[in-house]
Amino acid sequence: MSGEIITVIPWMCASMNCVDLDRYPLNELDGKHGRTLIARVRTQMLAQGACELPGFMSAQGLELAIAQSNDLATRAHPSRSRATAYLSVADAAFPASHPRAQLSSSSVRVVGYDQIPTQHVLRQLYEWQPLHDFVAAVLDLPRVYRYDDPMGALNIAVMGDGDELGWHFDQTDFVLSIPLVPAQTGGEFEVHPLIRTTEDERYEAVALALVDAGPAPLKLAMTPGSLLVFQGRHSLHRVTPIAGPRDRLVALLAYDRKPGTDSTAELKRARYGRTVPLSRYTPADH
Repeated sequence: MSGEIITVIPWMCASMNCVDLDRYPLNELDGKHGRTLIARVRTQMLAQGACELPGFMSAQGLELAIAQSNDLATRAHPSRSRATAYLSVADAAFPASHPRAQLSSSSVRVVGYDQIPTQHVLRQLYEWQPLHDFVAAVLDLPRVYRYDDPMGALNIAVMGDGDELGWHFDQTDFVLSIPLVPAQTGGEFEVHPLIRTTEDERYEAVALALVDAGPAPLKLAMTPGSLLVFQGRHSLHRVTPIAGPRDRLVALLAYDRKPGTDSTAELKRARYGRTVPLSRYTPADH
């Protein structure tokens, strides 16, 4: 990632049984069951722009991921922002009712990729080549690239009482979400799949969605240990307000069609409190 040397323990995820390979044979994608899995996910992605695979992580893998992520949660950077659905400031060139001018609130604590040690099961999973190949296969692409943001490629999002994520689009093409711990109340993931395209922003539809006046969003269960695949750059999505003492933990794994895709300095500063990875951080990078 950005020229950094990544240490990967081959097949660690499989040998530790962190993925249920009987249900999801990522290590045998060319086999009969692997091809059937790819076809099923592709069909669901085409139908609704998102797909959830329940029980993707084994009970052992989920337990380990939760324990390791709880250990990191105290280091999460608190991020509070008001931004447009495009993760930018309001554009004064547009009227107040336009999506490019409307602001919504978000609050979340984030553990960045550069804070997650190589022995963490979620990092090993993200850097595991069979998962990488699976993402490309289900999206029917010759290959995909891991997000080139040294902080944003892999995140652990920690959300507590009063936190929420407003409606937004991602700055990378595809995001895999692995729910770890649900909120006691709220924290629902809602999405308007593929509401825009590369060629058409469809501002009218987005404007309706932002005020809950359009078609109802798709609500995904986000069951702990499941794997959610969706196209975040073209799908408007949010996390509803959270209530209660239990933190909601979700891992976010980002990919793109093109190599070298990175997030803006503005987004990095808002989300991580810095614009460079910890290995190169100085106070001037705040």
